[in-house]
Amino acid sequence: MATQESDDSEYVGVADADELREEGRIVTRAGGRAIAVFHHEGEFQAVDNRCPHMGFPLSDGTVDDGILTCHWHHARFELSCGDTFDPWADDVQSFPTEVRDGEVYVDPNPDPDLPPVEHWTNRLQTGLEESLRLVVAKSVIGLADEDVPYTDPLAQGLTFGARYREDGWSSGLTILSAMANLHEELRPEDRKRALYTGLYRVAEDCRGEPPKFDQPSFSARDLSRERLESWFRETIEVRDREGAERCLQTAIATLEPTAVADILYLAATDHLYMDAGHTFDFVNKACEALDHVGWDHADEVLPSVIPRLTEATRSEELSSWRQPVDVARLTFDAYDELPDLAADGADSEWDAPDGFGDTLLSDDPEEIVTGMKAAVQNGATPEQLAAEVAQAAGRRVAQFGTSNEFGDWDTVHHTYTYANAVHAAARRTDSLAAYRGAFAGATSVYLDRFLNTPPTPIPDGTEVEAPDDLRSELLALFDAEGEVDSAGRLVAAYLRDGGDPAELEAVLGEGLLREDADFHTLQNVEAAFEQFDRTEDPEKARVHMVATARYVSAHVPTRRSAEQTFTIADRLHRGEKVHES
Repeated sequence: MATQESDDSEYVGVADADELREEGRIVTRAGGRAIAVFHHEGEFQAVDNRCPHMGFPLSDGTVDDGILTCHWHHARFELSCGDTFDPWADDVQSFPTEVRDGEVYVDPNPDPDLPPVEHWTNRLQTGLEESLRLVVAKSVIGLADEDVPYTDPLAQGLTFGARYREDGWSSGLTILSAMANLHEELRPEDRKRALYTGLYRVAEDCRGEPPKFDQPSFSARDLSRERLESWFRETIEVRDREGAERCLQTAIATLEPTAVADILYLAATDHLYMDAGHTFDFVNKACEALDHVGWDHADEVLPSVIPRLTEATRSEELSSWRQPVDVARLTFDAYDELPDLAADGADSEWDAPDGFGDTLLSDDPEEIVTGMKAAVQNGATPEQLAAEVAQAAGRRVAQFGTSNEFGDWDTVHHTYTYANAVHAAARRTDSLAAYRGAFAGATSVYLDRFLNTPPTPIPDGTEVEAPDDLRSELLALFDAEGEVDSAGRLVAAYLRDGGDPAELEAVLGEGLLREDADFHTLQNVEAAFEQFDRTEDPEKARVHMVATARYVSAHVPTRRSAEQTFTIADRLHRGEKVHES
C-alpha cells in the first residue's frame, strides 16, 4: 500500500522511517503475525512475511520494479497490493502503511478484500482450472475451516468436471462421487482428504481437454415419459450424442428424478456390461452425486454421462462373451423373458434358498441363468437379486488367487463395482433395468471364474489373533508389499472378535487416503463399504471387508505424493513453517 496519513488507532508503529529507508526492509510482528515492511521507490509497503505458496519468508526475497519475488519457487507479487503474477501461488496479504512523526505505522488488521468463503471458493476454481493440487488442498482446508458443508465444493467440482471435459463423465468425477459417499465413514480429518482427492482428480481429468457445449431441451413440455424414454434409448443405440442430450434435458425438465434415473439405467442395460461395467457405474455415480448436492444440478451434471453410453464397447461384441459359450445370447434371451417372469412373481415373496450363492459361482452358465430366472419367477425383487450378485462378485475378489497376473485384479474388481452399482440402482428404481443389470453382472461373475482357480480360502477369523491395535497393525501391513493374505486374515479376525465395524472402516479409509491410490482402488473401497453396510448376515458382510483389505494391500504402498501435498497445505493453514526441518 502507498504511504498514508491517518489518525486510525488500529495502526501499530513498527520502525523508524529513516532507518527503514537505509535498511530497505525489516520484519516485525504486529497483530499476531510476521510482517515484512519494504522501502521501495520512495514508498513504504507491507506484506505478510509468509509466502502464500509454501510459507518461505518473503523478507528473503527480491524487490525490483515494484515486484516482490520469493526465492524458493520464484512466485512473484505486485508489491503495493500483494496480488500474484502466478496463479499457483495465491495473493499475499498486504497491509496499509503510514508515516507519523518520522515513524512507520502498519495496520495489521485491514478489512479483507473478500470474505474468506468467497476467497477459498475462487481459489478452488483456480485450482480446478489450472490443475494445481496444492491450491485445491488449501481451498478444501480453508472452506472446511469456515464450516462450509462438503456439498458446496462437491457441487463446484461436479459442475466443473461436467462442463470442462467434452468427452464427458470419467474417472475423476466417479472418484469425487465415491469420496462423497465415503464421507460419513471417514475420520473427520480424512473427510477433507477425501474431498481433496476427488477434486484434484477431476482437475487432472479436465486438464488440456476441450469444454463441453450444452444442447437445450425440446420446447415441448407435454411429451410422455414413454416417448422420451424411447427416443433417448434409440439415440443411444445409434450413438447420437446431441440427440440423446436433447431428450435427456427434456426428461430432466419434465420428469421426476427417479424416472430420469430409470431411463438412464435402461439405456445402460440395452447392451451387455458396457465398457467392462464402467458405463453403468458412471451413470449410477452421477445419480448418487446428485443425491448429495441436489437434483437441481441434474441439467448440468447428467448430460456428461451420455458419451459413456454412446461410445461404449458393448460386451456382446467381444469374443469372450461369444466363445466358446455364447453367454451373450444366453443373457439376452433371459432379458426377453424378464417381463413375464416378473409378472409371475409379483405376488410372491422370495428368500434366497440355501446354495443360491454357490449357484451364482457355478461353472455352468445355463445353471446360473436358470437359477436367476427361477428367483425372479418366485418373487425375487430387483434389489434382492442384485444383492446376491454383488455378494458373489465380492467373493471373487476375496478369493482372488495372487498367482494370477497382477492386472487381473482389475477384472474381478470391474465385476464387483458393476454389481455394486446395479444394487444401488435397484434401491432407486424397481424397473427391469436392475433385473437386467443383475443378469449381466452374474454373467461377468461366471466369466471371472478362472481367477478363483484355485480359490483362495476366505478367512473365518480364526487363522490369526485379533489385533490389539487395529490401526497400527493394519497400516503396518499396508506399509509393506505383498501382504495380501495377511491383511485379509487380520480384518477377518478383527470382525470375528467383535471389533467395531465403524473403526475398521475409518482405518481402511485412512490407509486408502494416505496413498496415491489409483482409480480402481478408490472405487473398490467405496463399493466394499456400501456392500458391508447393507449386508445383514455378518458372515457375508465380512467377505466384503476381507475383499477390499486384500485389494488395497495388493496396490500399496505408493509414493504418497498427494498426501505430502495435502500435509503441506494443512501445515501452512495452521501457520507452521514448511521450509524448515
